[in-house]
Amino acid sequence: MRETWNSKAGFIIAAIGSAVGLGNLWRFPYIAASNGGGAFIFPYLFAIITAGIPILILEYTMGKTYRSGAPGCFARISRRFEWLGWLQVMTAFLIAIYYSAIVVWVLSYLGFSFGTQWGTETGDFFYAYLGITDSITQLGGLKTNLILPFFIVWALVAIIMYRGINKGINLACKICMPILATCVVIIVIRGITLPGAIDGIAYMFTPDWSAIAHTDVWVAAYGQVFFSLSIAFGIMLSYSSYLPKEEDVVNTAFLTACTNHGFELFAGIGIFSIIGYMAGAQGVDVSEVATAGVGLAFVVFPTAINALPAFNTLFGILFFLSLFTAAITSMISIIQAIIPGIEDKWEMSHKKATTIVLIPIFVLSFLFITGAGLYILDLADYIANNIGIVFGGVTEVFIIGWLFKPEKLRLEANRYSNFAVGKWWNYALKIVTFVVLGYTMILNLITYFKDGYEGYPLWIGCLFLLMIVAGAVVLTAIRGKDGYYVKPDDAPGWDD
Repeated sequence: MRETWNSKAGFIIAAIGSAVGLGNLWRFPYIAASNGGGAFIFPYLFAIITAGIPILILEYTMGKTYRSGAPGCFARISRRFEWLGWLQVMTAFLIAIYYSAIVVWVLSYLGFSFGTQWGTETGDFFYAYLGITDSITQLGGLKTNLILPFFIVWALVAIIMYRGINKGINLACKICMPILATCVVIIVIRGITLPGAIDGIAYMFTPDWSAIAHTDVWVAAYGQVFFSLSIAFGIMLSYSSYLPKEEDVVNTAFLTACTNHGFELFAGIGIFSIIGYMAGAQGVDVSEVATAGVGLAFVVFPTAINALPAFNTLFGILFFLSLFTAAITSMISIIQAIIPGIEDKWEMSHKKATTIVLIPIFVLSFLFITGAGLYILDLADYIANNIGIVFGGVTEVFIIGWLFKPEKLRLEANRYSNFAVGKWWNYALKIVTFVVLGYTMILNLITYFKDGYEGYPLWIGCLFLLMIVAGAVVLTAIRGKDGYYVKPDDAPGWDD
C-alpha cells in the first residue's frame, strides 16, 4: 500500500523545505539587485502569480490524483507522454549528482566557522580547499580533504531516504526547518543593526524602473520562480503523490509559494545588510562585493563575517548551519523526485528502489570532489536549470494546457479545496506561462549552442544533455507492470 503523509503540516513543511533551499539564500538577493532592485519585485510577483502558483496547483493536483511520481502521472494521463516524466526525473538525477558536492562544501565550512579558519584571504582559501585545477578537463584526482565530509553527507542522506516519507523526509524537515528559520532570524536581526546595513538593503531594493522594459529581467524573474519553487522536474509531483485524496491542494499551493517567497525577501534583507556593512568597512561600493551563488557563500560571506565587530564564530556557524539545513532538505527532495518513478513502474519496495537510485548518484558524485569539481558543477547546474528544467516546464504546460485541457484538472483541484481556483488558471498555463517559458527555452538554447557557457567545451554540456535524453528514452522503453499505466478510477483520463 502506498504511504501517505501522516499530516497536512508534514507535507507543507516538506514542500517548503524543498522550495526553501540554497537559491533563496545565495541566488535571489543578487538576482533581484542586478535586475532592477525594487523594480524586480513587480515582474517577480507577476511570475509567481502566472507561473509559480499555477504550476504548483497543477503538480499538486496531478500527483494527488494519479498517485505516482512524474513518469507515472504522465503515463496515466496517456502512455504517449510517459517520456516527459522520465525527462524531468533525469534532470533531477543530474541535479542530485552535483548538489551533493555543495552540501559537502557547506558541511566543511560549518566546521571551518569555529575560529574562522578560512583566514583573511577567503578566496584563496576556498580554491585551495577545493584543489582547483586549470580546466574542466583536468580532473586532478580526488581531494582527500573532501572525502570525510563526502561520506558523512551521503550517510545522512541514505539514512533519511531509506526511512521513507514520514520516518525519513518528514522527520528530517521537521528538525531542519525550525533550525533554518531560527538561524535566519538571528542573522537578519544582527544584520540590520550593523553600520552600513542600509546601504546593502538599498542596493537590493532601490528600484530601477527602466529595467522592467528589458526582456531579460522578465526571463530572470520566471527562471528564479522555477528554480526556487522546485517545479517542473518531478519534486512536487512526487511529494503530492503521497497526499490523501481529500487534500486541499489550492490552499496548500498558495501557502507554499507565499512562505517560500516571503522567506526569500526576509533572508535577502539579512544577507545584504551584512554585505552593506562589509562594503562600508572596506570603503568600497556594495556592487563591488555583491555576488551570487558559490562566490557569495564561500568567499564574500566569510569575508563579511571576518569584518563583524564581534561574535564572528557564532555568525559563521549560524550562516553555514542555515545553508546546511536548507541544502539537506532540498537534496532529499531532489532524490525523492526520482525514487517513485522506479518504485511505481516496476512495483519495487521502497528500499530496493532507493538503492537503485542512490548507487549511481553516489558513484557519479565523486566527479565533484575532484580538482575540476567546481567547473563541472558550474556547467551541470547551467544545463539542468537553463535547459533541462525549462524544457520540462514548457512541455508540461503544452501537454496539459493545449492537448489534455487544463479544465479537467482545475475541476479536480477544486473538488476538495476551500476556495476554488478560477478559469484564469487555465489561461495562465495555456498562454502566459507557455509563451514566457517557450521564449526562455528558445533563447537559452540559442545562447548555449551559439556562445557556449563560460568558455567550457560545448561537447561536455552536450554530454549532460545526452545523459538526460538517453536516460529518459531507455526508462520509457522498458515496459513496467501493467498496473503502472492504469489511472485511478475517479481520475480524469485522456478520453474523458
